[in-house]
Amino acid sequence: MAGTPTSSAFDGGWPFGAAFFVLDDTPHHSGLEARIAGIITPTLTAMGYELVRVQVSGKDHPTVQIMADRADGSQIAVEDCEAISHAVGAVLDVEDPISGAWSLEISSAGIDRPLTRLKDWRRFAGHVARVDLAVPMEGRKRFQGVILDADAETVRLRLSDGTDVSLEAADIRRAKLVLTDALIEATKAQPARN
Repeated sequence: MAGTPTSSAFDGGWPFGAAFFVLDDTPHHSGLEARIAGIITPTLTAMGYELVRVQVSGKDHPTVQIMADRADGSQIAVEDCEAISHAVGAVLDVEDPISGAWSLEISSAGIDRPLTRLKDWRRFAGHVARVDLAVPMEGRKRFQGVILDADAETVRLRLSDGTDVSLEAADIRRAKLVLTDALIEATKAQPARN
């Protein structure tokens, strides 16, 4: 067996490597993460899930972290993570994109999820996001504000001082929702399905 897949929850934190975005409904990866995403996406889709993010961390015994959503929009349950782990682990063992031993972690995107797809930006309009840019804009790399809108090239936020900013999607290194009471309340409205 090429790897040793295991299922565990991932906290939904920032990816370690840089990610540059052109927003559409497919998360963008590069290198090994792109290869893994290409391998597992058909399996996830056939099972009724959508890929949110692939992240590989560690060198001697890498961990492949896969974050997924249910395609029907309901919350992902532990049973979903187990099913994904078994199916994706088998596919990765056959395709063998990682030499040596590795671990597999499966999780939902969580409440304070990374924003990797255009549909996520639009779905969470009105909620607070934190965005890190790869290159500074007006001397700043980090922005936090309420999501106003997004399209394939631009994300618009309203900052706490009331000003609106438009950030180029291609300059976004990483982005995620900020945990707020409003976000928790909005997330409660989506029941988990087993």
